[in-house]
Amino acid sequence: MLQAFANIFRIKELRNKVFFTFGVLVVYRIGFWIPLVGVDQSELARAAERAAADQSGFGRLLEYASIFSGGSLQQSTIFGLGIMPYITASIIFQILQTIVPALQDLKKEGMSGQQKLMEWTRLAAVGLCVLQGAMWLGYLRTQNLVQPEFQTGGAMWMFYISGITGLTAGSLFLMWLGEQVDKYGIGNGVSIILTAGILSRVPSAIQWVVKSFNPSLQGGDGTLGVAGLLVLIAGFLFVIGGAIVITVAQRRIPIQQAKHTRGRKVYGGQRHYLPLRINHAGVMPIIFASTLMMFPSSACAWLAARAAATDATSTWSSITSFVAQNLQIGSYPYVIIEILMIYFFSYFWTTVQLSPTDMSKQLREHGSFIPGLRPGPRTAEYLETVISRITYVGAGALAVIAIIPTIVTQQLGIPFFVAQFLGGTGLLIVVSVALDIAQRLEASLMMRNYSGFLSSGASETGPRIRSARG
Repeated sequence: MLQAFANIFRIKELRNKVFFTFGVLVVYRIGFWIPLVGVDQSELARAAERAAADQSGFGRLLEYASIFSGGSLQQSTIFGLGIMPYITASIIFQILQTIVPALQDLKKEGMSGQQKLMEWTRLAAVGLCVLQGAMWLGYLRTQNLVQPEFQTGGAMWMFYISGITGLTAGSLFLMWLGEQVDKYGIGNGVSIILTAGILSRVPSAIQWVVKSFNPSLQGGDGTLGVAGLLVLIAGFLFVIGGAIVITVAQRRIPIQQAKHTRGRKVYGGQRHYLPLRINHAGVMPIIFASTLMMFPSSACAWLAARAAATDATSTWSSITSFVAQNLQIGSYPYVIIEILMIYFFSYFWTTVQLSPTDMSKQLREHGSFIPGLRPGPRTAEYLETVISRITYVGAGALAVIAIIPTIVTQQLGIPFFVAQFLGGTGLLIVVSVALDIAQRLEASLMMRNYSGFLSSGASETGPRIRSARG
């Protein structure tokens, strides 16, 4: 492993790519500390601390949004929106491509069609930046987190204009940085920037663990004993291993290529595999389910508070209080509904991305078939059955990983910004991006006859991965 890291810096081209990627991340973290004009940063920091303790309302929603912004949303910096507007726009257009026939035809045009879709995605990202920026600045103003001189009059409009412009420019600049990493760096720039924002919260989590550690075995109230620390570390390693397994797991379907006779030579006849990922939907089901579940819980808590303030003995107050209590984050109904939504979005996203009919047509056009199945509808039916079964398993694994942070927060009293590294959206994103970077570096090393991360200990010029037959 250490030799593989050393080999990275021996190759000039690969070394330049790695240094360029690190330089982009340094620029990203510098922008993290550039605040917006007019925001009272000290008051905002105190409000963020109070909101972090509110696990049933806006505080949890703020913590969830901070996963993707590296915490800069709570500090109101120019990179406060992070890269999420661009990712959201990309997801929207991916879904629309399966619904709108015009977008489907544009996608089939090749590179020119992809460039057109990319332009529309960027324009949609700008619109989302303006909308989300205006909503966030409006929230700051209603909570008196803006300096007094920017609360009214023409200064208020200057606050909105400068704030929206700064947030939009910061998000678009991050989008541009991601594209530069794709061209001159390791690649997958948007995901790397998103991962950097998530990992930037690791020091805060470690600091909390150190401050809360109690040398006694069981610990006391609000402290973490030796047993609790060991359980926390073991749970972290177990979830990391499970996330890696569910990310790389595949269901391989044997594919036989038909033989073609041309003159006296016979071509084809090779046997290979059609890999189907167990978790083809990736982290998207958790993102959709968690986001949609945040708003009902926050809305019900707000309605219950309003009803109790008006008339605490009324029927409406009782109903809203009951619903808010049962939809509180970590409650049994909340967990059950979240699991069901993860299953729904897993099947939905897999259906959007994979089409058994199209896969069957592509196999037939390339002269390949599944042994024992006739090409055409029978093959499509078989692929649909297999995809449905593996999606069920993948969705179950996603549901387990998704609810672990909530259970740890509610049952063990560990803050969410610490428990989020035991599962959930952020962990899956970090694991998938880390595996992608390792695969890219592995491919670059092996292409230049260097030992990679998957080396079995052979020499640098010899074979690195042996087959089952040796």
